[in-house]
Amino acid sequence: MRAPDFWRRTPASPLAKALAPFGAIYGAIASARMRRKGGRADLPAIVIGGPTLGGDGKTPAALAIAALLAEMGERPFFLTRGYGRGKTRSAPFLVDPSIHSARETGDEALLLARCAPTIVGVDRAAGARLARDLGATALVMDDGLQSRRLEPDLALMVVDGAYGAGNGLCLPAGPLRAPLRRQLAAVDALVLIGEGAAGEAVAEYASAAVKPVLRARIAPLPARLPERALAFAGIARPEKFFATLEALGVEIIGRKSFADHHAYTAREIAALEREAARLGATLVTTEKDAARLSKDAAARVDVLPIRLLLEKEETLRELLRRALTRK
Repeated sequence: MRAPDFWRRTPASPLAKALAPFGAIYGAIASARMRRKGGRADLPAIVIGGPTLGGDGKTPAALAIAALLAEMGERPFFLTRGYGRGKTRSAPFLVDPSIHSARETGDEALLLARCAPTIVGVDRAAGARLARDLGATALVMDDGLQSRRLEPDLALMVVDGAYGAGNGLCLPAGPLRAPLRRQLAAVDALVLIGEGAAGEAVAEYASAAVKPVLRARIAPLPARLPERALAFAGIARPEKFFATLEALGVEIIGRKSFADHHAYTAREIAALEREAARLGATLVTTEKDAARLSKDAAARVDVLPIRLLLEKEETLRELLRRALTRK
């Protein structure tokens, strides 16, 4: 789905207020689920979650954390449900980017697997056991904050500075997966990505709850980019991708937004290519979208790679060291 605009409006719009009773019910159910105690893995488990339905920056944060763990001498494995994949396999399995497609693993799993071994599976406990058997020394869960299937040794909440908690209401009245207070109570620290009043409001809330606030930003990696682009994206907040391209000096001649985790068809890609040719532009997309393209289509599209940069990396290293020593 694509997040509706009224989810980010403050004060809440009339539609959000009308849906607020349903959001309160959803929030109460989510809070009860988060209060449940999950099982413990045999390995240190780091959970990275976002307070909203998507677009908070969990995947770049997970990649950065796995890289830090590797620098610290650990062998991290990613553990993910593989959102957006077909339900063809129920047992957890190790992702092989050379043979698996996004339809089998989900787009995020393919990105994660480029950095560290990645296991996809609904049963997180079974996935943790598989990771242990394959030689993992730590687990990094991209999402899983609200499910509580496994108890984390370190839980981090990732917040987008420009979006924050949206209008502060739970689904369907707003973007929150659970009440913000309940989610903050379940984490050890907040990772605030980028600037913005909405994110600062969440940071102040976290500081009042005596939670460390780690500041970070998304930085593009060196890449071949055209002067004129037809930019397309099927992510939670495509406007962030478009803004990054423009900040890099790319002239966006046209932009196309699709639903988050959209599975592109050959007909859609052909239509985009025709439009780009008509405009005299080059197709550009995100790494996550490129993972959902066929190999032939991906070869004809320019991709903007990104990474997460932390202001005070040592603070996160110390949090990771504590988590690793809890076992």
